[in-house]
Amino acid sequence: MRLTQLRSFHAVAATGSFTRAAERLHVSQPTVTTQVAQLEALYRVELFHRGGRQVRLTGLGERLLQLSRQIFGMEAEAVQLLRDEGELRSGHLRVAAVGPHHVTRMLMAFHQRHPGVSVSVSTGNSQDVLDRLLAYEADVGVLAQASRDRRFAAVPYSEHPVLICCNGAHRFARRRSIGIAELRHEKLLMREQGSTTRLALETALQAAGVAPDVVMEIASREIIREAVMLGAGVAAVSAVEFVPGRGLHAVSISDARVRTCAHLVCLAERRDIGMVRVFMDLSEAAQAPACRAERAPDQVPDQVPDPAP
Repeated sequence: MRLTQLRSFHAVAATGSFTRAAERLHVSQPTVTTQVAQLEALYRVELFHRGGRQVRLTGLGERLLQLSRQIFGMEAEAVQLLRDEGELRSGHLRVAAVGPHHVTRMLMAFHQRHPGVSVSVSTGNSQDVLDRLLAYEADVGVLAQASRDRRFAAVPYSEHPVLICCNGAHRFARRRSIGIAELRHEKLLMREQGSTTRLALETALQAAGVAPDVVMEIASREIIREAVMLGAGVAAVSAVEFVPGRGLHAVSISDARVRTCAHLVCLAERRDIGMVRVFMDLSEAAQAPACRAERAPDQVPDQVPDPAP
């Protein structure tokens, strides 16, 4: 049985006429007549009593009509579900991010425009985010570093200066800014290799000819924060992630441009799918001018963060 045959039967049963059924389906009357006749012939049954211009359902036709009502009722619900999600009146957006600081503003803007869409956020390191995208467990990801990988599409979104964090007893605590060379003899607490903040600071130190004295490598923002408060050394932290606290101080770097730039990432194959497209386009339109300017003309849109926190 073809769905078009059942649809023709349903239209005739609902209107009581082959002519009116054809008008409802926007096809010719002979087409409807043929499809119903084919359905009856296929199963060797009689669905209608045809007497002149009168069309009446048989007992079997009555029972089939009950089923066809359910089938086409569910079809209408499916169409409405797809339409609502396609027009973002409903649905569920899954976001994976390296931290809550980078994603909050994006989510607020998206929710204000599409309040009917529910949003869930999971956090992890960069590899976790990429793995969730590849496994279709997340729709979009937010990371802080870009590299080339043609499986993904990415948009630079927001830029954040890197600060130097120290405790209240440190000599930097009475300052608002320092020069990059002043880190020459400082004990540095660093995130693990691949950290975007670490990479930004190391690049600036290398340009200034300063060899860093890394005394600890810690894969946790919270543990680094505690170590700084205890006086184990100073640490680099993105301004968006710095959490002020008693005995904690942050200074800017006055003579070097040390910064990170958050990127919004999705699977390249899903870039133009409804909800993903809208979220990516919204974020691209709102991206920081500096991030927009740093995007080179030949930069392909499939740059993504390296698989490191």
